[in-house]
Amino acid sequence: MAESPAVTTLCENSNEEFLDASKLLITYADNILRNPNEEKYRSIRIGNPTFSTKLLPIKGAVECLFEMGFEEAETHLVFPKSASVDQLKLIRESIAAEREQRLRGGQPVHLSAQAATTSPPAQTPGSSAGASSQPIPSLAAQPSSLESSMSFFVTLQSNFQHVMLYENVELQQKARSCIPHQQISSTAEHRLKEAKEADPDCKLGMEDILVLELLSWFKNNFFSWVDSLPCSRCGGPTQNSGMLSATPDDIRWGAQRVENHHCESCRLSTRFPRYNNPEKLLETRRGRCGEWANCFTLCCRAMGLEARYVWDSTDHVWTEIYSPSQRRWLHCDPCENACDKPLLYEVGWGKKLAYILAFSKDQVVDVTWRYSCKHPEVLTRRTRVQEAWLLHTINGLNASRQQFLGPDRKKVLTERLLVELVEFISPKKPKSGELGGRNSGSLAWRLARGETRGPDTATSAQAAGFVFTPTEKEQSSRLLHVRYSASKDQYCRLSNNSELIQSWDQCVWRKESVFRKLENDWQMAYIARTEGSSEGKISWKFDSTPVGMKIKSISVMASSQTFHSGKVCWHLKAGLVTTEFTGDGKMQSFQSLSGSSEFVIVAELSGGDGDASWQHAQIFRQSLKEMEEASFEILVHLEDA
Repeated sequence: MAESPAVTTLCENSNEEFLDASKLLITYADNILRNPNEEKYRSIRIGNPTFSTKLLPIKGAVECLFEMGFEEAETHLVFPKSASVDQLKLIRESIAAEREQRLRGGQPVHLSAQAATTSPPAQTPGSSAGASSQPIPSLAAQPSSLESSMSFFVTLQSNFQHVMLYENVELQQKARSCIPHQQISSTAEHRLKEAKEADPDCKLGMEDILVLELLSWFKNNFFSWVDSLPCSRCGGPTQNSGMLSATPDDIRWGAQRVENHHCESCRLSTRFPRYNNPEKLLETRRGRCGEWANCFTLCCRAMGLEARYVWDSTDHVWTEIYSPSQRRWLHCDPCENACDKPLLYEVGWGKKLAYILAFSKDQVVDVTWRYSCKHPEVLTRRTRVQEAWLLHTINGLNASRQQFLGPDRKKVLTERLLVELVEFISPKKPKSGELGGRNSGSLAWRLARGETRGPDTATSAQAAGFVFTPTEKEQSSRLLHVRYSASKDQYCRLSNNSELIQSWDQCVWRKESVFRKLENDWQMAYIARTEGSSEGKISWKFDSTPVGMKIKSISVMASSQTFHSGKVCWHLKAGLVTTEFTGDGKMQSFQSLSGSSEFVIVAELSGGDGDASWQHAQIFRQSLKEMEEASFEILVHLEDA
């Protein structure tokens, strides 16, 4: 019989503790095996006194339940219909064999002689917990709330067990069959080659480019966001009107919660099960951040990337990818198509962070400090459990998971953790791409969560301003040539070795009440006003003053589209001179600005009718299938000042 890490950990308790806990675990398993169709036996209430006093404080006991197949619901542990009964039997038999051996007075079969007579060595704070098995402290002995500690412990256990789903080879193959992996890999290789040619000292590796391509595909082509589903009968809008009962099939796929999306027109209720099984999400391809991060993390593992699932106690989840070339973990949020922008939530969305934990197949890490530049503030909000308890518990979980790893892998994990701890010591300053409010979800949903704050004010826009200044190559060629593609959401600086810059706002000088909209149904992308705003403005700045050059001529191609009474006005400003031009998608030249050293291109969006007025003025509208077409193009011919 294969060794179970959870059972091995359970056996490290005293004989009395083991016998009490094992009796209860076997009872839970036997109830399910004898009554497979009785729902009451598939659920364990976390607040149950027997569970909280006889299992929760015993190291390895709750791990055994998760290894059996139990999953976390809001107030219960649930054995879903989809769980493997064979796995349940396997863990049950392993516990029973150990129990029988001890009752006969024999030597415990899971412990070495040394482990049976001595306590496991203590670990220093911050160690990888891979060198020895560390007991999880008794929750009842903690000064913090028992209920709070219990809840936090179950969350840790549940997430740590859930990520093992991503390691299922058959599930990875199913995910890979959904991903255009050859196209993504080929494009990533091409982009990496371009980056290396543009900058021979470029530190990026294949994994870095691959994850950017995977993020873009997942956001633009695969998964869709759900605020409320269209009515399944008339196709009209619905309102989220509470919860419906979960069916056995819902529960089979981890949907303990089912939302009721009610249609006011035809009075029909459309069910929206909140699936937690990534296999099901490969089929539905829709949801909110929980579904997005769950499915995306699986896709990353299917593509061979080292990935971990990141849980934020302030109600968000995302993914981290390990970059071998940069020797660090990269933040990746598929909902926002954001990579390496860890301060996005605290600075951009205005979140009051407390606990952020990353879960991989080998390790749990408290990564809160990567996502904050306000460490003292965060510490004041970390009151759910004691810091010493959290560190001790994480070390214990890691010791249990890592006990069968080889020394080389343990060494890798230890070295990575040390690099992270050094990174966490010094808070970083926000980058321009981390200053924006949330894009995913409706305005009402974002407002309700307090996640709309961003660089739409003059102060933050000032801090985020990007200026195109000629590089040495552009000075030599006397040309600055930039293109933007809305479908790729990417700038290409052709005059600088085809340098690629991801994300529409990375090269923006100013922006006010605008965002990039993806229409998955219509397969279109464009920039529009944020919902609820009457006006939006966006601009790009070019300045040759720092390199001692001036402008000989400017050519601009910009595309815009309006509906109903929507309006888009384009301006080119140089000093006191303002020139209007059309956004008709045709290249236009401006010789009159010859001699200037800097200029700004401005687009102003306004007008429109009704609740959807924000959509009636758009710039850079482009089909997601038009990957090679430019939505915006600027050529600046230069001469010596």
